[in-house]
Amino acid sequence: MRRDQFLRLAAVVLAGALATSACGGAENTDSAKGDPSQPAKPQGAKIGLAYDIGGRGDQSFNDAAARGLDQAKTEFGATANELEASPGETEAQKEERLRLLATGGFNPVIAVGFAYSKPVAKVAQEFPNVKFALVDDEAAKGPNISNLLFAEHEGSFLVGAAAALKSKKNSIGFVGGVQVPLIAKFEAGFAAGAKHIKPDIKIQTKYLTQPPDFSGFNDPAKGKTAAEGMFDGGADVVYQAAGGSGGGVFTAAKAANAFAIGVDSDQALTADASVKDVIITSMLKKVDVAVYTFLKGFASNSVTAGSTIYDLKVGGVDYSVTGGKVDDIKAQLDELKQKIISGEIKVPDKTTG
Repeated sequence: MRRDQFLRLAAVVLAGALATSACGGAENTDSAKGDPSQPAKPQGAKIGLAYDIGGRGDQSFNDAAARGLDQAKTEFGATANELEASPGETEAQKEERLRLLATGGFNPVIAVGFAYSKPVAKVAQEFPNVKFALVDDEAAKGPNISNLLFAEHEGSFLVGAAAALKSKKNSIGFVGGVQVPLIAKFEAGFAAGAKHIKPDIKIQTKYLTQPPDFSGFNDPAKGKTAAEGMFDGGADVVYQAAGGSGGGVFTAAKAANAFAIGVDSDQALTADASVKDVIITSMLKKVDVAVYTFLKGFASNSVTAGSTIYDLKVGGVDYSVTGGKVDDIKAQLDELKQKIISGEIKVPDKTTG
């Protein structure tokens, strides 16, 4: 990180800490600096939240985390400092963001996205009395790290079934932001759900970028181009698991007089008003529930380290019904949901390709 970037980021964190003090937020600086003799204060916590690329306002993944944070702020009298990743930044920059939050007196600290895996693992060791939560990664381990995971493949199975039931051309598409194992879970479930309904259905797949290029999560133009190619190729429903790039998929669906499926948040509610009507459903990945539950645990001093999986059974994933476009197939989708919950249907979490 360049010196000027570091100074700007440090100023943001310091300003957040001062604002918290001015508003009467609870101070817990000794705890945040890793003094094991100082327990965390459960009420009036100063929460640090590090977003993935796109941050609050992405209408998807990050916004879901923000909703959980906002609920906790309201209910527990907490204050927060929110920072976000920049396209192309290094792991060292992510480490510095987390470190600045911890040294600024923020505890707990939540990192949104698997790209924070190594940075959280490293910084959590430096601050053993700060509680860290990491969304979408289980590789980072530590006595003060809570891993918040989801059964994305299960929710994606349901919207894959919806896509197949709604497709009149027997051709659908999947747009992934970045080709990583996490997004492959979405693809695997989506394909399995569609083929469960129509074994011969055509499924077009396109990933916008390959790691280490993660701009595929925040490039609506690329999302639009990918979806246009699928609609031109005969698809009439496209599911996007592409973060901020998903807006481009919705734009392409609108122009093609076709349909799209949202992800993470209920995007028939959060997307731009001009494209909401093309979104037949969204795969709900309830990051808000996971973030809120973690913060509620922190408030009651009951946070546990290790993995918690939010699946269909506990309501961690689901499908949305806003707009009424899946009302006619809801009974079928709910039957599939129950079969997944009971174990009658086993949903793959990896692609076969």
